[in-house]
Amino acid sequence: MTLNLISIQAAVDNFKYLIESSIIEGGVEAKAAMIRSSKPINNIHEAVKSDLIRNGIAPHRIHPPLGATSPEFKLAGFIKQKHQDVCVEPEGYVPETETLFDGILREATDYYGKEFTERTIAINIRSQMSSLAKNFDTLYERTIAEAQNLHVRCPRMVLGEVYMIPVKEYDAAAMKNNEVKFIDRIGAVEKYIKSFQAINGRPDPTREDYKYERVCLLLVDFEQTPAKIYSHNQDLYDDGLLDSKSDAVIDELSWETFTASILSTYNDRFGRR
Repeated sequence: MTLNLISIQAAVDNFKYLIESSIIEGGVEAKAAMIRSSKPINNIHEAVKSDLIRNGIAPHRIHPPLGATSPEFKLAGFIKQKHQDVCVEPEGYVPETETLFDGILREATDYYGKEFTERTIAINIRSQMSSLAKNFDTLYERTIAEAQNLHVRCPRMVLGEVYMIPVKEYDAAAMKNNEVKFIDRIGAVEKYIKSFQAINGRPDPTREDYKYERVCLLLVDFEQTPAKIYSHNQDLYDDGLLDSKSDAVIDELSWETFTASILSTYNDRFGRR
């Protein structure tokens, strides 16, 4: 069977096309509706699944399957049960229903069980396309809380986060006239890099439950065609997006090493993937 694998470049370009087509066709309201539909971000989900397969993960272990948006695994942490965007189920383990006895979820039913959950790789995918500086605190706190929720109950669990932001935001005023334009003011690039560096990498599963085993920060210039993905500091320096004296480093948050890093950490903890 031929698998329809997609590259991250194609996924980001599809995202750009869907957003910009909706603006041209229906302005602000159409763009908002397009984002609510999840069609743009689902392209990034597919790129994550595709890269897992390229790195040796059998397609039947990926949930939701390649090309589908459901069913998602609803995994139980310490505070809540939540659907995860992309999961890799463990080999040699089957879900076993448990009744939870601790915390807020006391007496709730966990349909997977702690042993299965802890050996599942969970990767969540998010994007923030506007008001990057204004909404930062709330979004960042939510990102940390998602990792803590699962790590407090399952300390050895391998978690990934793919977070996409534009280096230039779409111009909301131009959207009202069905025009695709960009705000010249650059978004909070340095702040986002430093903040995600602070929660990236968790070699010791007994500590820092708020961190992810690996974060990918997708910095994208949607004004360019094809969209430009920034993976190295030098490109950010060259385009005036980051001061060369800054101690922010995008390289360690790049897409190119994201999947391999996740799987390497998993192998270190569980011996096989």
